[in-house]
Amino acid sequence: MFAYNILTTRIRDRLSTMEVFGEEVVSRIIAGEGRRAMRFKPDTRIYDEVNVTPLMDLAWNLLIIFIVMATATVQGISVDLPKASSSPSLAKPRTKAITIASNGEIYLDTVNVTLAELEAQLANFKAADPTLPVVVKGDAAVQYQRVIDVLEVIKRVRISEVGLVTQRVVK
Repeated sequence: MFAYNILTTRIRDRLSTMEVFGEEVVSRIIAGEGRRAMRFKPDTRIYDEVNVTPLMDLAWNLLIIFIVMATATVQGISVDLPKASSSPSLAKPRTKAITIASNGEIYLDTVNVTLAELEAQLANFKAADPTLPVVVKGDAAVQYQRVIDVLEVIKRVRISEVGLVTQRVVK
């Protein structure tokens, strides 16, 4: 209780001091004394150094934009992917992407191919790289038989590194 009384007494003293000070400031402003204090002198100094902060801000922003744009590019055609809990990575640049669009068309990377052309091109790539990785991106609306046909072609060419691309489920 004693500390409370001391604290309230100090607060009352401070408030009364602030009221007196506030009245004094208001009276000076009304009398016109405050205007002289508000005048600014022009800065006539010559700057002998360059401010590089805006340049660094620009370089930082360009770096962030470059990183975002570089990671946003993906091989193949954009399709509506089915959802799954995890998604394989397309990190290897030698990975070939086979895309099956919703209308049933097949793309090898970004080139429209038939099943026979797909088999021939995959055989050529397999001859050049025996451990050729392939990912299959099938649209969610495509007929399941079309995906099976593409997987049969991959099996005939004897490609063992095959992945199915899905979307991550947002929880």
